[in-house]
Amino acid sequence: MRIWSRLCVMMTALLSVACSVKPPPDVEVVNNFEVKRYLGIWYEIARLDHRFERGLDHVTANYSTRDDGGIRVINRGFNVKKQEWEQSEGKGYFIGSPAQASLKVSFFGPFYGGYNVIELDKEYRYALVCGPNKDYLWILSRTPTLDEGTREKLLETARKYGFDTDKLIWVNQS
Repeated sequence: MRIWSRLCVMMTALLSVACSVKPPPDVEVVNNFEVKRYLGIWYEIARLDHRFERGLDHVTANYSTRDDGGIRVINRGFNVKKQEWEQSEGKGYFIGSPAQASLKVSFFGPFYGGYNVIELDKEYRYALVCGPNKDYLWILSRTPTLDEGTREKLLETARKYGFDTDKLIWVNQS
């Protein structure tokens, strides 16, 4: 009976995180967001480690519109260990107003996670994105590299919000 209780607690905790979509309480999302400008290919410059992308280099995300009004997400990366490309397709929907850069995204059936843009260049050249808690953070760019000044600006924003930037994985895009 004791094992069953632990399993139930673990499953409840997992589902609550897997279904959480809002940004962390002290993190603000971008307002006046224009989804049409955000569509297209983004290069992953850095990320906090998580099992879905572990071991992947040359990671990109391609966003396009769906017929149902949502966003189609195609994440692609090269698995260095297996020496092969991996790709997953997901769907995203705005949590509230499309003018606020806060979406719920699913790659696994009915389970959604948060996708919250917390810093965005006025020209939509780079973005800082977090999940529902401070274990998920991405630095994205329209180009495979970012200049040092832009990188430092994004790291400063992430630190201000309490993300552990020392744990970022810098993605090989060369």
